[in-house]
Amino acid sequence: MRIQASVDYAIRAMAELANSGDGPVTAEHLAQAQGIPLKFLRGIMTELKRSRLVSSQRGPDGGFVLTRPANEISLADIFRAIDGPLATVRDQSLSSMSHTGPAAELPVVWMAVRASLRRVLEVVTIADLANGALPGSVAELASEYRSETESRHP
Repeated sequence: MRIQASVDYAIRAMAELANSGDGPVTAEHLAQAQGIPLKFLRGIMTELKRSRLVSSQRGPDGGFVLTRPANEISLADIFRAIDGPLATVRDQSLSSMSHTGPAAELPVVWMAVRASLRRVLEVVTIADLANGALPGSVAELASEYRSETESRHP
């Protein structure tokens, strides 16, 4: 699975918003704080606004704010706002997909992939990320990944 730069940038900007207090935060501040190209970030913020994850305020004290508390916004919410469903195969419904012969079980594999993504992205909130306190299940998966990677590449 490839995570698009726009999704990574959106999550980073949202974490910065969550960590910035109660007032509006400018796109310029978000871009500078997270090293995101400003022009690209403006488009991302438009998508987040369209998905009602952020709202904007105009004027000299304007900027962006989260529309819900950070602990109510999951990474999956942001992912879907920017990139659509968590895992798709040729834009088909996984439950209606069927293959024959030796590939008959492949739709089940794709369902498992989507379920695995949900188990991580739906449980991690922007507050978790901003506070550096990831759920234990996610930290365990990351630790497992690190161990496996280190054992393959000493």
